[in-house]
Amino acid sequence: MVKKKFYLTTAIPYVNAHPHAGHALEYVIADAIHRYHELIGENVRIVSGADENALKNIQAAEKAGKPVQKFLDENSKNFADFYKLLEVELDEFRRGTDRTYHWPGVQKLWELANRAGDIYKKKYKGLYCIGCEEFKTEKDLVDGKCPAHDRKPETVEEENYFFKLSSYQDKLLKLIESDAYQIYPEKRKNEVLSFIKSGLEDFSISRSDERARGVGVPVPGDPPAGGQNIYVWFDALNIYQTGVGWGYDESLWKTWWPADLHIIGKDIIRFHAVYWPAMLLSAKLPLPKTLLVHGFISSGGRKMSKSLGNVIDPYELIEKYGVESLRYYLLAKIPTLDDGDFTIEGFKKVYQADLANGLGNLVARVAGLSKNYKLQITNYKLRFSKKVENYIKSYELNLALEEIWKEIRKTDVLINKKGVWNLKGKEKEQILTDLVGKVRQIAFDLRPFLPETAEEIEKRFKGPKIKSGKPLFPRLE
Repeated sequence: MVKKKFYLTTAIPYVNAHPHAGHALEYVIADAIHRYHELIGENVRIVSGADENALKNIQAAEKAGKPVQKFLDENSKNFADFYKLLEVELDEFRRGTDRTYHWPGVQKLWELANRAGDIYKKKYKGLYCIGCEEFKTEKDLVDGKCPAHDRKPETVEEENYFFKLSSYQDKLLKLIESDAYQIYPEKRKNEVLSFIKSGLEDFSISRSDERARGVGVPVPGDPPAGGQNIYVWFDALNIYQTGVGWGYDESLWKTWWPADLHIIGKDIIRFHAVYWPAMLLSAKLPLPKTLLVHGFISSGGRKMSKSLGNVIDPYELIEKYGVESLRYYLLAKIPTLDDGDFTIEGFKKVYQADLANGLGNLVARVAGLSKNYKLQITNYKLRFSKKVENYIKSYELNLALEEIWKEIRKTDVLINKKGVWNLKGKEKEQILTDLVGKVRQIAFDLRPFLPETAEEIEKRFKGPKIKSGKPLFPRLE
């Protein structure tokens, strides 16, 4: 029997700085969904990459006093390594400067849209935000500044290629309203529909080689000297396809495309919900099926900022408390479909209450009560608890974990209610067998979220002889 395929991606970040807590949130969300689909027997592929052909990367390299390519090599490696640190195993990390496996696919998508008559050249003067790598209109600005980066865009005047986004307004409306291209959560879908209904304008898809500072994929057919380079949206977004063979391995591409799920932050929803599907429609290519939009992390109710001293450093937390503690907080305490808050104080409280005194204590209690018994543990194939599975399917991972912790608390209450330590003989063996079964189910439900912890619990409770071990999450002093 051929396995059902499931192809998912994370956003393709600029690599002008180190990965931060927001990246960590997105990557562990993707990993939990990836692991779930593997556990239910699907053939899964997960892809990400690095958006390297951007002005902000060049400026960051210059500020660091490094050659651009050396800077990109180092920072792209930082992102690829960050996935591994978070226990996320990518099938492909595609870089924007990869001339062998990325550039051919970028130029192919361009040529298909051009053949459809959707690309034209014109002179343009506009307000350009380097932070967003996007031209802005006056209505996009607040007090003359980009609201996302709190700075005034620069005025840029040049001749660029444009894409006829306006031609796809009606098609995009139908696709999104009908959920042919499904957007989670509903409020983000409504935002996109409102944006489309306000009227779509054609957008710039190239920049002069001079302004691009020689970095980027050349526009097919443009003269090498003084020509144009392909701009972010036809370049970086296409990593979703070049990561599975587009432009160099048609068989691989046909196996995996279209993407079943794109996972992104709310700040880039317009590009993924409007620009990307329009470009694919123009090229007559299959569209991705679902877009999952997560929110932002604040700290103490305020945007993270070095000047405020409230930046959460994921590297520091992993070194001090372990990667699974960070995974748990991000997945359980930051709503998957909304914004959330992260403070060190809150993190420590959650670690102590949920991990050390909750899950860790339950595992230690049941193991301690059972270690002197040979229990008849049935090695049946475990499945996800229904409520947990339903929440994973609706991309509400925080609610799935809430269900698991309800079971942890219920099992603790059961131990106390039965006074298990006072029981003897068959009665004690029966209740211990039941408790071990509950712990094993909890461990299985935890597999997508805390894979190492789940594996360790399963090792201890395989039976018939239950093993104790060191605390899963040592209590904080």
